[in-house]
Amino acid sequence: MGKSHRRKAGGDQFDSSDADSVSSVSTGFSELTLANDTEYVNSQEFELEKYIDALYEKRGSTREMALSMLVNAFEGNVLLAFVENKFITLLSQYINSVKRGSTKEACLASRAIGLLAITIGAGSSAHEIMEESVSRLSQALMSGSDSLKKSSVLDCLALVTFVGANDLFETELSLKTMWQVIYPKSGPNVGPVKKLPPTVLAAAISAWSFLFTTVSSWKINPDNWKEEISFLSTLLEDNDRSVRIAAGEAISIFFELGILDQNEQVDTDSINHEDLKHGVLAYMQSMKAKILFKANELSVEAGGKGTDKKNLNDQRDLFQKILDYVQTGECPEISLKISNKHGFLRASTWTEIIQLNFLKRFLGRGFLKHSQDNELLHDIFDFARDNSESLSSKEKKISRTEGDKGRTQKMNKDRKLAQERKRGHFIPREE
Repeated sequence: MGKSHRRKAGGDQFDSSDADSVSSVSTGFSELTLANDTEYVNSQEFELEKYIDALYEKRGSTREMALSMLVNAFEGNVLLAFVENKFITLLSQYINSVKRGSTKEACLASRAIGLLAITIGAGSSAHEIMEESVSRLSQALMSGSDSLKKSSVLDCLALVTFVGANDLFETELSLKTMWQVIYPKSGPNVGPVKKLPPTVLAAAISAWSFLFTTVSSWKINPDNWKEEISFLSTLLEDNDRSVRIAAGEAISIFFELGILDQNEQVDTDSINHEDLKHGVLAYMQSMKAKILFKANELSVEAGGKGTDKKNLNDQRDLFQKILDYVQTGECPEISLKISNKHGFLRASTWTEIIQLNFLKRFLGRGFLKHSQDNELLHDIFDFARDNSESLSSKEKKISRTEGDKGRTQKMNKDRKLAQERKRGHFIPREE
């Protein structure tokens, strides 16, 4: 019995040599894991450096292959540490590919520039990317006729300005350039213009809308947006359903900003003449009536034989939500589970929904990874653990409203600080 007891005691206890052995194994495992992680990072950086070197090759197919691999890497990973000291080198080669490359190369390079801006995130580096690329991207839009290239460059221009712009002037320059592609009559060209294919036009409107969401941080003169509202309203009658949906999403921002309703965010005081002011307000009211009439038709449109049911249902759903928003002020909500650690990504305004839809489309398979690890997306959207099950619907609504106000106030403050720094004004640091 005593022997048995000693065996049990021996089985339940470690002497010092056992502890040292376990500690040694644990330390060895940690070092091995760290070594493997370090080896993976070093191997990945080595591969990326090879692709960057290949961007200097004369053969276009070699550059296309390198761009494709870089795009895949930046989609699937948030490579901030890798690009912090080499983003200008990358940008220079990407811009060269946009200017001189084939359609495939230019599309890949445009995508690579957009991914570079998303990876760098808001700040001085993103502003440098914007300053270096906007004029080249604008030239590529105006000089070429390739529809696929135009679509890729538009996405790129929207992203670099979205991330890098410091003030409304910089944003409006890019919006104007993009709008001239969507609505060529607004530009300096008076000759015949090749009509964009519907898929490209829809994507172009989507990119423009994405960037337009950022103007919500400034007071808005409704007289400046009459042309856009008028043309977008005509697109609600386009033969292609994807164009109608894209136009509807853009119009939803005008409702949210109050441009069609003249809420407190609209700067009617900037309209000098009283008669002109009343004319603008009357025009917006007439446009609102026209848009709502068409939205009602599109929300109940019947599908004929061979109709794409998903596309039709998307259209009905969007325009019904716009009608509900105008009537009640209630915006639709989107909640996406990102991970247990990061919780849910929530979008509860038209601005956030359009930003979310664009970034999901652009990032593709990389959206989930960037949602988890990219600080830019964390700044744009509301990430929260799902601790709201115990709240009443009223408490949830109050909580979301306070969160929306807080994010809006932060964006307004950040933009104001950026504008003041650009003017050289001193901004005291808050205690």
